[in-house]
Amino acid sequence: MSAQPQRALSVWLGVVPFFAFALVFLILPTLHVMLGAFQTPEGAFTLANLGGLMTGSILKALALSLKLSLWTAALGCGIGLAVAGAVTRGGLPPALRDTVMTFSGVASNFAGVPLAFAFIATLGRLGLVTVLARDWLGVNLAATGFNLISFTGLTLAYLYFQIPLMVLIITPALDGLKKDWREAAESLGASGFQYWRMVALPVLGPSLIGTFALLFANAFGAVATAMALTGSSLSILPIVLFAQIRGDVLQDPHLGYAIAFAMIVLTGLSNLIYILLRSRAERWQK
Repeated sequence: MSAQPQRALSVWLGVVPFFAFALVFLILPTLHVMLGAFQTPEGAFTLANLGGLMTGSILKALALSLKLSLWTAALGCGIGLAVAGAVTRGGLPPALRDTVMTFSGVASNFAGVPLAFAFIATLGRLGLVTVLARDWLGVNLAATGFNLISFTGLTLAYLYFQIPLMVLIITPALDGLKKDWREAAESLGASGFQYWRMVALPVLGPSLIGTFALLFANAFGAVATAMALTGSSLSILPIVLFAQIRGDVLQDPHLGYAIAFAMIVLTGLSNLIYILLRSRAERWQK
């Protein structure tokens, strides 16, 4: 065998672990879920599992998940854009940008039980911020109606990783805004507001919409943080799915497969929107 085919073979061998991992832990489980959504426990074809998605409890959980995902995606995009704009266009010291980007890389992957524990230790009934607000400021958070184990509390927890994810994704798009565009707009008499409204935001539009779709999918599929923080008191769709597959009372694996199939469709569409709009944004900024 010549050197060139040997080199090509060694290159492909390098990605074998990735494809094997994706096949075993992503592709095959997804196919199993999709097939299970259309099967009875005996293995016969049925559409009854998809019909079960129309029950009141599942529709209520879906509506709550959609509300949570839309709110956290919208707030994450807005706050994350402001943070990214400050560190890229605000004239802040370069070291501060490096700190923000490093923290965003860590925080965007900080979720699940550790994140829930961190919020309980910070904003729970005996959390650090709760106690300090009560003892130093005389503010009783519980008396104001705030409850960490609620929709508001879960929204705050989700924003902890949604905002950093937005910062990581939108920062390259902000860096792609050419200084010539700003100078040309100012030379034509445009104000800063007009530049952002008529030049920057239209260019950033595909990136913003695509990132919103990605944040929506990220929140819609999250389960560990919600389960660790609220338990079963807030029935979002992923928790209902867990109850159907692993629960002792509501166990119905094939209905769970149907719920998972619906979640795959929704998150898949969101990710497809993100990929398409990201490609369009990259063409604009070349």
